[in-house]
Amino acid sequence: MKEIVVLSGKGGTGKTSLTAAFAVMMRNAVTVDCDVDASNLHLLLNPLVRQSYDFRGGAKAQVDAAICNSCGACMAACRFGAIHLNGCAFINPIRCEGCGVCARQCPLNAISLERHVCGRWFISSTRYGSMIHAFLEPGEENSGKLVSVLRQSARKLARQQGASWILADGPPGTGCPAISSLTGADYTVMIAEPSLSGFADLQRALKLAGHFGIPTGIVINKADINAEITARIEAFALESGCAVLGRIDYDPVFVHSQLKAVPVVDVAGNELRSRLERLWRAIEDAVHERSSPLATIP
Repeated sequence: MKEIVVLSGKGGTGKTSLTAAFAVMMRNAVTVDCDVDASNLHLLLNPLVRQSYDFRGGAKAQVDAAICNSCGACMAACRFGAIHLNGCAFINPIRCEGCGVCARQCPLNAISLERHVCGRWFISSTRYGSMIHAFLEPGEENSGKLVSVLRQSARKLARQQGASWILADGPPGTGCPAISSLTGADYTVMIAEPSLSGFADLQRALKLAGHFGIPTGIVINKADINAEITARIEAFALESGCAVLGRIDYDPVFVHSQLKAVPVVDVAGNELRSRLERLWRAIEDAVHERSSPLATIP
């Protein structure tokens, strides 16, 4: 069983569109949407939820009204304006950061920190195989921990089903969710956009993958919108010993597929579909032949 994570240095590179295309072309795979702060892979794969679970991540302060005497010590200590008094202390869960200062300052021990439901995660089925995905409620935290739960569940499900692949759609950037998506994977596909910010963020993402020793291949999406930066990305990849897996030119059919809520390969013409199939074969070869520093397609 091989685990591939699709990442990008920044948002808007086409990472999810290409992940959905790979999910269609793969055989015997479990797909995971690790972008829990802004999940959208389900919009293209249309999963049918089979199992649903609460995710308890952060903690919030809770007041025992039977003990509280409304002394105000907690309100004075709270830097986030999350507490007000009305007979006893009341805590606004939106403002509460779970820092615990109020509990420490309460002379009667009337305040405690309690883990709360801050999101949900799902095991679903799609036309292309099983899918695991999740969402966090607005403003909630611990997205990295939720990503870890999803990946562990995907591995367990893949073993149960005898799957050959796990395909993860990771979040953009280099923060905690991206690190949780990346660690322990067999291979990373980095989707690059040929813009100044795209190139700069790609370098940061590649440095992150290199830190964890994850073999990485680059796909340049919308490659024809800036030929100069596309060439710079390819030159940088060559200098870094990183595989350049291929280019995908800008094509409005990607937008059409999103409007239809289907993977792009379902509506692509023969030329684009053929190119995406060759790209997937290049990725598959790179995963199985990781000793090769470069894997390119024409």
